[in-house]
Amino acid sequence: MEDTKSKKQGVFQFIKFMFFSASAGIIQLIAFTLLNEIVIKLDFIQNAMNSNEAFARIMKNEYGPIYLTALLLSVLWNFTFNRKFTFKSAANIPIAMLKVLGFYAVFTPVSTIVGNYFTSKYADVEAIYYIVLACTMITNFVTEFLYDKFVVFRNQENTAVKKEK
Repeated sequence: MEDTKSKKQGVFQFIKFMFFSASAGIIQLIAFTLLNEIVIKLDFIQNAMNSNEAFARIMKNEYGPIYLTALLLSVLWNFTFNRKFTFKSAANIPIAMLKVLGFYAVFTPVSTIVGNYFTSKYADVEAIYYIVLACTMITNFVTEFLYDKFVVFRNQENTAVKKEK
């Protein structure tokens, strides 16, 4: 009986994570689209991207800075809501954020480099930025759920105490 209850809670937790991640994905897609279709076309943005050589190593084309900005916005949103509502964690927030930063310290450069590779290689495909973004978002969703569950909030789930009125 306890095992069945635990499985149901795990499924419900995954569904909540999926919905908060979907909302973060919407934020990421909107930010990405606005940056890709409007902001990145401005001359002063192009000049700023071309002037920093260290940053240019990762940012071989426009995809990188657009993706990183949109990703940052979605990560902040996703972390905030999943900590509070999905994992119901009272874990030390700065430590939990550092753990998430550790995940993104690996995920972000890898996904940016891979994204740059595919957007450059298939530049003739009109929707390549969005195809790469969708693949990256799906990968991020699955790997981040596992990382949050088994690393960030391990032994810290359901520790938040509801305030009594």
